[in-house]
Amino acid sequence: MWFLLAARGHHAILVAEQAGYKVMSNNRVFRDRRDAGRFLAGLLDQYRCRPDVLVLGLARGGVPLAYEVAKDLAAPLDTFVVRKLGVPGQEELSMGSIASGGVLVLNDDVVRGLNLSSEVIRRVAEAEGRELLRREQMFRDGRPAMDGSGRIVIVVDDGLATGASMRATVLALRRSRAARIVVAVPAAPASTCQELRALADEAVCATTPSPFFAVGQAYWDFTQVTDEGVRDLLHAAAISRLPDGAGVFCTEAAIVRSEIVQVKDGIPSDDVLFDLVGDADLVLIGAASHGTHEFYAARAAMSRRLIEEKGFAAVAAEADWPDALRVNRFVRGHGEDVTAEEALRGFERFPSWMWRNTDVLDFVGWLREHNDRFGGHESAKTGFYGLDLYSLYRSIQELISYLERVDPAAAARAREGYSCFDHYGDGFDGQVYGQAAAFGAGETREQQVVDHLVDLYRHAADYARRDGRLTEDDYFFARQNARTVHAAADFYRSMFAGGVSSWNLRDQHMADTLDALACHLRHRRSGPAKIVVWTHNSHVGDASATEVAARGERTLGQLVRHRHPGDCRLVGLTTYAGAVTAAAGWDRPAERKRVRPALRGSLEELFHEVGEKEFFLCLGSAAWAAGTLTSARLERSIGVIYRPETERQSHYFRARAADRFDAVIHIDDTRAVEPLERTAGRNCGGPPETSLRGMKGHFEESYV
Repeated sequence: MWFLLAARGHHAILVAEQAGYKVMSNNRVFRDRRDAGRFLAGLLDQYRCRPDVLVLGLARGGVPLAYEVAKDLAAPLDTFVVRKLGVPGQEELSMGSIASGGVLVLNDDVVRGLNLSSEVIRRVAEAEGRELLRREQMFRDGRPAMDGSGRIVIVVDDGLATGASMRATVLALRRSRAARIVVAVPAAPASTCQELRALADEAVCATTPSPFFAVGQAYWDFTQVTDEGVRDLLHAAAISRLPDGAGVFCTEAAIVRSEIVQVKDGIPSDDVLFDLVGDADLVLIGAASHGTHEFYAARAAMSRRLIEEKGFAAVAAEADWPDALRVNRFVRGHGEDVTAEEALRGFERFPSWMWRNTDVLDFVGWLREHNDRFGGHESAKTGFYGLDLYSLYRSIQELISYLERVDPAAAARAREGYSCFDHYGDGFDGQVYGQAAAFGAGETREQQVVDHLVDLYRHAADYARRDGRLTEDDYFFARQNARTVHAAADFYRSMFAGGVSSWNLRDQHMADTLDALACHLRHRRSGPAKIVVWTHNSHVGDASATEVAARGERTLGQLVRHRHPGDCRLVGLTTYAGAVTAAAGWDRPAERKRVRPALRGSLEELFHEVGEKEFFLCLGSAAWAAGTLTSARLERSIGVIYRPETERQSHYFRARAADRFDAVIHIDDTRAVEPLERTAGRNCGGPPETSLRGMKGHFEESYV
């Protein structure tokens, strides 16, 4: 049969089909398992959208292929675990297999040839059976196995050699009373395909290479599949009904596609944007990276419309308070800077490109022009502020400078009190201070910081009124610098003490700063103060809908939702692939890096499968799509450091998007943001906190 197949092309396929199995080619090499799975799906088209179909992937290598098959056929996916029974002392030599359900298949030739006793076989089978059960529970996250009785079960593996594992699988499925068993593999010897026909109802072999040496020869990329990879794919696989209730089963991508709204350049129409925002005073707009042009541009464009049409009074960014304050002075027509570029020069520390880039430059220039229309009407102008706390040393300098103008004696006391930080290096090395504080140093110094903050509050009214040239704004700015010093000192100490407290301190500070800013602006404007917030998805998103919630981690978005229920909107921005501006390591130069296509089973891959270049999805009104996104799936987070070589470990975590955001904007292919200069910038505080540190410690240097 094999020589006939190799020699006669199309006729060979006909003969093979008559023999009970399908062979499509003998020389195809697949790019990877995903490519092979999609090819197999095309050979199984007759099973598409049938409610009685179940796809099983043999763990581990068969699951990535089965995922593609299940997705294409709109069928549910599960795994089937088979363990090899190795000969004691010669574990690489198989004497048989044990499959889910306890089905045992032995190699009689090996058993008889080595004279293996039933007791030896029993001990090995029991040990492998326990491991099999452990893996099943791990792969399914404790979920029960799907019932194959009375169904068409399509069993997929990444290839067959002897076919022992597949034979054990088929026998186990026979016991479970499957209505029809279909075996589908991308590569196998022709003889193995023929043998499987005697057991299965149908065998689909995409290729039958001759001579057949190993399964891996059918792939360019045959990278080993990990346990975590299997779990991720099983977790992501799901089937739902179409919103129209027609009863036709379809993929999650089709459900999402049915409820998206088209956008241009990532910017929803005014009607869509204003409908989402409604009367909310706080709109938090995130980004899946700190170096994507489309994220910055879309965020700026939406902010412009909210400022122009909805009267938003401020933009609060994930930036250091004194650096952003310099920009604020410029956009309001104060300070010494003449151009937007000069105003952005305060952003010196790594990563300077976060705010010193062409997109922010354009927005700052526009905001200055917008504010100039109001002349001397200060309350009508829109400001630009920072929420972050990495400016400990600069905030000290700004605070002392303020006190020198209003209370020289207090300035002298502050200078003496804050001099303790000078011991940690010129320009202040927050890392060194944090390490020292973690071992008990600094408690007296930090009490001095608290005492000075109390003193500043005590003289609040006097400072705000002293000298007509100084305003309440000046006092508020100084007070926030003092708060930043206090928060940063706590932060650096806790960062080196471990746990999630440092992350929580940072987001707590951002939430407190946002509330203080809103209160100040309401007082100054004698009315509501609407604010747009620019920060990373990892801060905008609600942490209670992520895997880190169990470890007590909180985020800005979560805190804002709790403090201002119904008065805030959380918007996430995502991408599938493209380019990003990021560094290879801390304090390293900015680079333009290629963003790898999102991992299988991720939110970004699902959005890619929707098939639109960009779209907006309002999770509050898109009930069917939101239902699809209520289950946890992988989500990508790229900070200022991007490590594609450890993509899964460094940049992914699990989250329920429907509960994490109020809306999501997806741009499938994105470009890198353009820095104003290609330099890492001066490191003014040591490596800041890591990105969602609680996520298994996988984001050690992905600052967000």
